[in-house]
Amino acid sequence: MIELYLSKVTETSESEQAGKYYARVSYKQTMGVQDMAQHMAEHNTAFSEGLITGILIDFVKCVREMVLMGNTVKIDNLAIFKATVEANALETLYDAQQDKVAQATIGTLPEGAKTGAAVKTIKLLAQSTGEFTRDELKKDVKLSWTDKTKAEIAKEKNSLTPDPSPTGEGSENQGGGSNQGGGTITPGGGGDTGGDNGGGDNGGNSGGGDNGGGDNGGGGDDNGGSDMN
Repeated sequence: MIELYLSKVTETSESEQAGKYYARVSYKQTMGVQDMAQHMAEHNTAFSEGLITGILIDFVKCVREMVLMGNTVKIDNLAIFKATVEANALETLYDAQQDKVAQATIGTLPEGAKTGAAVKTIKLLAQSTGEFTRDELKKDVKLSWTDKTKAEIAKEKNSLTPDPSPTGEGSENQGGGSNQGGGTITPGGGGDTGGDNGGGDNGGNSGGGDNGGGDNGGGGDDNGGSDMN
């Protein structure tokens, strides 16, 4: 599972991305050779963690050796490793005035120089192959937000969601119907209002008799308190 977080480009930026959010990978930890050896040893292999560590260390050394010899090293279903260079811009192969030729060396060209060191620097290039290509990774990857990002999304959603509209007149909570003792509740209506409408099977706890009139305004403590009217 790869967890993502959202990074917002500063709104003061002049680029088209200003103010927009972009997903980024939240890396959990960096796995070294020792960590990978331990992980591999836990896969019911016949090789010990120490042996695997030694093999991996030697393997890395050999890859470097082969790359520096000008070879391309392909590890199936992982990557292709090779060296590449950043070059200087040479105007000529031979500068007669300075008596200098283009050199297969690493360095910087002095200001005004027409030729000299051909290379600025050298670096390793790794190209995915097999099961590590983009198309193959997309088939198996599972993505999720970090807990922090989930909370940020929920917070923004709640801040932009309008509050529910107030309960309208005539709804179940406003009076009338079986929950309120039936009929029309009239504050201070006395015995006439509380009689047939407030009592009986439907009235129960909601009115009737002395509780239907006077200060209580119809309805008992559960459903028809004075605050409702």
